[in-house]
Amino acid sequence: MNVMLEPRIDKVVVHVGVGESGQRLVNAETILKAITHQAPVRSIAKKTLPNFGIKKKEPIGAKLTLRGKAAEDFLAVALKAAGSSLKKSQFDEQGNFSFGIEEHTDFPGMRYDPEIGIFGMDVSVAMKRAGYRIARRRICQKRLPARQRLGKDDTVEFVQKRFGVVILEAA
Repeated sequence: MNVMLEPRIDKVVVHVGVGESGQRLVNAETILKAITHQAPVRSIAKKTLPNFGIKKKEPIGAKLTLRGKAAEDFLAVALKAAGSSLKKSQFDEQGNFSFGIEEHTDFPGMRYDPEIGIFGMDVSVAMKRAGYRIARRRICQKRLPARQRLGKDDTVEFVQKRFGVVILEAA
């Protein structure tokens, strides 16, 4: 197979939505740092939602982006924590996919601590093929050729082979 056509992991974004600032947000940041070994940044509320007690520009979550070997290692562990199965509906037409993890205690080495609580997280994975940069560069930008674009089926096959994930058909 042509090396330039192999799918690759561009980045993995991990997000924990807490819904409030304060100690719970600090606890969520601590858990993210323990799981990924990287410092998270805070996500800020864009609107005021009085029904949920959220004010505009208030920190309500924590997120971080992983790339390269760290992204691949984390994804292998996260897919096992999610049960090693994904639905086909979790993949988009560009080959990206997302899934959720209900409890941080599903990760190896993480235990329940009553002072911290339990946090779930969202994991979003952006995929690419080599050469995608021609569509995003600033100078001499060009359209990405059709064979270079990544599709849903390409990513499904990649995830099955690389991580041993079972793909369930949407019911």
